[in-house]
Amino acid sequence: MNAASSQPARWPVIAPDDVPPPPVTEHLRLEPLQPRHNERDHAAWMSSIDHINATPGFGDGAWGLDPWPFPMTAEMNLGDLEMHWREFQHGEAYAYSVLDPADDDVIGCIYIDPDTDPDPDPGIEPDRPSAMVRSWMRVSHAALDQELVDTVDAWLTAAWPFERVRWPGRDLRR
Repeated sequence: MNAASSQPARWPVIAPDDVPPPPVTEHLRLEPLQPRHNERDHAAWMSSIDHINATPGFGDGAWGLDPWPFPMTAEMNLGDLEMHWREFQHGEAYAYSVLDPADDDVIGCIYIDPDTDPDPDPGIEPDRPSAMVRSWMRVSHAALDQELVDTVDAWLTAAWPFERVRWPGRDLRR
């Protein structure tokens, strides 16, 4: 184990200023998920609960025991965003708001967590980190889902020190 929480020793604990710069496309801009996103984040996912539950990697216990998304108050959401921001600052996990570059509205989210898959691929080097990634898009921007996944997967593969990037429920071919 490393000094940051209880993450596996192979998880890359990166200072917030040293995290690889996130990608920007014509339709998407990522920035670390922070409490200042609360109002926009809350509106985005609350309007899209059914859509998120139908997104690969969510629903049917895909989060383990976490039943999210479920209706929450903006105050409860703020507590969640504060937790994600602490994780980011301590290098325990990396969550990003997906913003519309035209108006900075929150249109989705990315969660990059240590992969705790008990049955990793046989070719994976045990001392190299693996990430489990989940993403959701606001129902009004659902057409951008594949662009988001492709953009983030390419960024994680090229710029981060991961041996494997796993997207539960998605079949990404490299």
